[in-house]
Amino acid sequence: MEQKQKSELTKQAILNESFKLFYKNGFKTTSIDKIMKATNLTKGAFYHHYKNKKELGVEVISSKIQKRVYDGMITPLYQDGNALEILEDTFSRRLKSFSLFDKQHGCPMNNFINEIADEEEAYQIALKRIIEEWKAALIHLIERGKKENTINKKYANNAIAIYLISAFEGIRGIRKLYNDDDILDDYILGLQLYIDQLKA
Repeated sequence: MEQKQKSELTKQAILNESFKLFYKNGFKTTSIDKIMKATNLTKGAFYHHYKNKKELGVEVISSKIQKRVYDGMITPLYQDGNALEILEDTFSRRLKSFSLFDKQHGCPMNNFINEIADEEEAYQIALKRIIEEWKAALIHLIERGKKENTINKKYANNAIAIYLISAFEGIRGIRKLYNDDDILDDYILGLQLYIDQLKA
């Protein structure tokens, strides 16, 4: 195996295990030592790719977490079809797709926001970028719905987008308190009622 390819595989192993550990145990309680133990790599391998844990944290956010949000919540918003149906389907389908582990541990992005976003500007910028792109995708879909006369033009695009993001992230956090999905079912019902109000 070429050295460059081996180096990239090492970096991906560090990223993958870091994300898992940060998600399961939290960012602050996960040390570099714990990450290296999980990867069976040396500290030298870590410092070959990252200056420190902060740099690793930023990359976990901008690669692993960003990809999750893009795949699950942003890309589906750009598909063809009725805008309101896409909104409801994207949010409800994503909730229903989560594993028990995901439900018990909440949203990794939201966990990062709550744990470290107010402590370091680099984390804040990386996390805000994901939220802003999610918001932009929602606004694009809402605007299209208005042009196609499926969404009422009197509602502010920004307000709808922020409300949908906030409610979704909120229920992801609240679900961590419960042992079943009843709270998610109630959220989905509330989502349907909200989206009904947006109809033109």
